[in-house]
Amino acid sequence: MRVSYAIVFVSDMSRSVTFYRDIVGFPLRFESPGWSELGGDGAVIALHLSRGAGDPAETGEDIHAGRCRPGFQVPDVDEFHVRMTENGVPCVEEPREVFGARVAQYADPDGLVFSVGEPRK
Repeated sequence: MRVSYAIVFVSDMSRSVTFYRDIVGFPLRFESPGWSELGGDGAVIALHLSRGAGDPAETGEDIHAGRCRPGFQVPDVDEFHVRMTENGVPCVEEPREVFGARVAQYADPDGLVFSVGEPRK
């Protein structure tokens, strides 16, 4: 068994596709007004337009329990950090060493925090 995709609820599909494709660097698989997918080999980031009303579990409203923090592997965390800061992406946790691995955290346009790490050398 493996993770196939992670759904990220977004408030503005175009803005989020641009962010994950052009700034974070995921290849776009396809884009539509309500559902878009990015990624290559392995897991996919599926962007789902939030409806903003009704059951919070269905609309992506802020729920502390059960929230997700996606994690992405990058070749070089410091290089990734430069790209994020040059593009004005909020850095939640500066790059640092944790148990022998370089990691950092950033926030997407809707405030979803995601982690990045590089392979241990």
